[in-house]
Amino acid sequence: MNAAAQLNASLSGRYAIDREIGRGGMATVYLARDVRHNRLVALKVLSPELAALLGAERFLSEIRVTANLQHPHILPLFDSGQADGLLFYVMPYVPGESLRTRLERERVLPVGDAVRIASEVAAALESAHRQGVIHRDIKPENILLQDGAALVADFGIALAVSNAGGERLTQTGLSLGTPQYMSPEQATGERTLDYRTDIYSLGAVCYEMLAGEPPFGGPTLPAIIARVMTEAPRPISAQRRTVSAALERAVLRALEKLPADRFASATEFAEALSASDTAPDRSEPSRGARPRVSESEQRYARGRWWSWAVTTVAVLAAIWIATQSPSSAVVRESVLDMDLSGVVQVPGPVSPGTAVLSPDGSVFAILGLTTQGPRIHFRRLADLTWRVVPDERVASALGFSPDGSQLAFARGWPAGTDLMVASADGSGAARLASLPPEALVRRRIAWTDRGLVAAGVAGLVLYALDGTSRPLTTGARDFQHILPSWLRSRDAVVYSMLAGRGGSPGVGIARLTDTAGTVLTTEAVAAVAGYDDHVVLVGPEGNLWT
Repeated sequence: MNAAAQLNASLSGRYAIDREIGRGGMATVYLARDVRHNRLVALKVLSPELAALLGAERFLSEIRVTANLQHPHILPLFDSGQADGLLFYVMPYVPGESLRTRLERERVLPVGDAVRIASEVAAALESAHRQGVIHRDIKPENILLQDGAALVADFGIALAVSNAGGERLTQTGLSLGTPQYMSPEQATGERTLDYRTDIYSLGAVCYEMLAGEPPFGGPTLPAIIARVMTEAPRPISAQRRTVSAALERAVLRALEKLPADRFASATEFAEALSASDTAPDRSEPSRGARPRVSESEQRYARGRWWSWAVTTVAVLAAIWIATQSPSSAVVRESVLDMDLSGVVQVPGPVSPGTAVLSPDGSVFAILGLTTQGPRIHFRRLADLTWRVVPDERVASALGFSPDGSQLAFARGWPAGTDLMVASADGSGAARLASLPPEALVRRRIAWTDRGLVAAGVAGLVLYALDGTSRPLTTGARDFQHILPSWLRSRDAVVYSMLAGRGGSPGVGIARLTDTAGTVLTTEAVAAVAGYDDHVVLVGPEGNLWT
């Protein structure tokens, strides 16, 4: 039975499903008929993985806040519920088009249309912000156009998902939002966001309506986030001379790195847009000039960039380690063109940089984000193409055996359900252990002589090859233990201590014969790899040392 047929059976008497009309990272959208009221609706079903993570009661409780939003430019919430384990919510079906569809057709909009649409979205944001609701996922796909007027869809859904998921959502690596429109604070995974994150996202949408592209793009999620954190947007006037200096200043102010430097409210942003003169100001700097990055922006970028830099340097560090002996006095740097275009098909919530290298340095495995979720891709460094692990749809963590002949992975996403062991190419997978629902194994698995070490809810867990398991470390409120690496000479693992609110990041070490870890250093923000008796560390400024 396909998904539409299952929904029809589960919701019989309430909704009649017609067909699938859209699919995104969090939900699948169906065109349906509200049987009781005889009207067309858009029925959105959360992905099974996300629904299992959130739980029906908490999600439905959180989404009630959205149901109380009333504004001419907010698409209302009609209904929500669960059916046979599926979580769904229902909104009016708008027969027009989305802003994304119009941008795909026209690329850039007339200045007047862009200002009007942005102002209408800002009015919707202001109304919601006054009621304490933040959208968190403003993007062209969520702005519908009905008779030319803007309607903001999915208002509060991302917030409901975030609140319902709590810390468990963060532990999965799931980041709500779309990279090209995320504020810097949202891109770095901050749990506490305020209304100014929506102002940034609306600024990014307005920039695209005027310039024909988002302010920042890139081939991968880490590349996009790197630009969000460190670069200033290219001046709109360098791409379109009919955009006035006042309008450009308004959009660029909304895109400031620091929330404190943006507009104080969505209304203030809308007023700046409406007051801008649509005629170009020739007194502005030349079209090729780039706006100066403020010192506050630079400080913010320096303080936050390590969160994406760890992903980027992990691959290079792993390759370096595999080619060095511990006593080597010369550090060699190499650049490998891994060409991830066929591996990372869509931007999304899981970092596509989650990767491991076999101990002999010959095989590279990566969780490539596809439209079905993260799938395991592998490639021998001597080859030119990637291959997909057969018969396995999604995974959330990877690790090679010490001899490089086998690959361990957590099957399931965003939360692993089984700990699997397979050949190095992913074939012949067999289940080693079933993971409890709360065991959010993710990213990296350290395969040691005593078994497999993976991240648990708070600390690390040691899974023996006979299927038994025991806690290896115990985290705390302000620390999660993640990304373990094996140090054979010490019979230990090193791991990153992910800081929560009020904590500081660092690196810990735990012997496999003990049940507690100790702090190795607080001068590093992460341990990206281990080799024999050496560890590669990343500092807060992105510097590497062993």
